[in-house]
Order: sequence, then structure tokens, then C-alpha cells
Amino acid sequence: MDADTLKILLDAVAMGQLDPKTALKKLKHFAYEPVGDFAKIDNHRSLRTGFPEVIWGQDKTPEQIAEIMLAMRDRHPTVMATRVSAEVYAQVRDRVRDVRYYPQARICAIAPHPLEPRYPGAIGVLSAGTADLPVAEEAATTAELCGFEVLRLWDVGVAGLHRLLDNRHLLTKAHVLIVVAGMEGALPSVVAGLVDCPVVGVPTSIGYGVSFNGVAPLLTMLNSCAAGIGVVNIDNGFGAAVLAGQILRTAHRIAENC
Repeated sequence: MDADTLKILLDAVAMGQLDPKTALKKLKHFAYEPVGDFAKIDNHRSLRTGFPEVIWGQDKTPEQIAEIMLAMRDRHPTVMATRVSAEVYAQVRDRVRDVRYYPQARICAIAPHPLEPRYPGAIGVLSAGTADLPVAEEAATTAELCGFEVLRLWDVGVAGLHRLLDNRHLLTKAHVLIVVAGMEGALPSVVAGLVDCPVVGVPTSIGYGVSFNGVAPLLTMLNSCAAGIGVVNIDNGFGAAVLAGQILRTAHRIAENC
């Protein structure tokens, strides 16, 4: 959709020839925006899905990340790039002066500061061990940047189950729980047996040889006998946060229509 076509669409709405809901449906498939010869930004992804496009930082150059962020910033209040090292962030910041870095999550973002929840509901993020924190923080930071309240609970794996049981009061405050675990990946099953909300399991690549870089906890979570668990891919904290956010947003939309 070019500028002339967009003007015709907006004129039709202004003159009452097209209702706003129909126009919105057309805008949901608005054309992408090219950046150089290496990227095409889907500016209207948030209209279709509720979440804006996010930059996958790993394997991109600092210059590419910076150019994409600069192109997105005028259209989106929050622009984020995942899997960004501290060294790459330092180079991005040379060109994007107001970008912030979340080192444990390996995320850099242009966002309001401080972050304030914009949507109802709370997302709890649990990690089985300290080594799982990079993935857990990726999930927590993503959820906060997307506008959700986040409750964190670290190092409560099944090897010391009393640590989890001592914090059951925190579990009851969350409306969706993201549970991050490596090794054998048993924590989501335990948590799902204690709570009455959806649980998103995130297997990590943390573990000894036969964990197969996360395949063992992935299979454990997929084979869980506890009901109410959904599982994302290995080390996919970002995907877990978006799924949890979609659950909350859908629940809120249902409640508004009741």
C-alpha cells in the first residue's frame, strides 16, 4: 500500500464511505518498510498480533541493528533487540544514544523509563537455577518491555524443593507463570501441580552431557503428567514472554466483552 492508496483509504473514512473497522482491517496488512538492502520492517505487526516486531540481534552487525532501531523508533514507543552482547551494544549506542542495555537478559531497547505496566495481570518468572538466569531474564525483561507486571523468583529448582514451597505466596499472585529449567527440567511439572494458572515451560541448554544441550528438559516438559503446561523451544525466553502476554491480553479482551 503506497501513499496514494493510503490517502484514498483515509479520505473514504473521512467522507463516511468506509467504516473505521473495515479500514483497520486493511491497514493490518500495510506494506513493510525497507531498511537498506538487508531488512524489511513490518510496522503494522502490532495491529495484527498485539506485539510489535522485535529485532533478533544475534548474527546481525551493530550497524544493522542501529539502522533498524532508528527506522523503527518513530513508529513504535518501544523498540527492542534480543541476544545482543555487551560489545555489540556499545557499538549500537554510538549511533543510538538513548538505547538502554539489560545485560543479564542480553536485550537492548529504546523504551520509556522507568517501565510501567500498561496491561492488567502479572507474569511470574521462575528459574530452577542461577545458570538459567540469562533465559529467565530474557523472558522477564521482554514481558516488562511489552507492558506487563513481572514477578521474579530465582533458584528454586527441585533439588531443594523447600525453596519453592517457602515462596508459594508469590506463585498465587501471578496470572501466568513462566518456568525456566535446565538439567532434567522437572520444575514446570512441580509448579503446575501447585497453581491454578497457565504454566509456560522453558527448557534451557544448561546441563551435563546427556542433557543434549536442552533436549532432555524439553522432552521432560513435553511429557509432563501435570495439566496446564505449554512448552516453548530451548532457551526461548522471548517466545515464552510473548505467549504469556497473549494469554493475558486474550483474557482481558474476553472480560471486556462479557
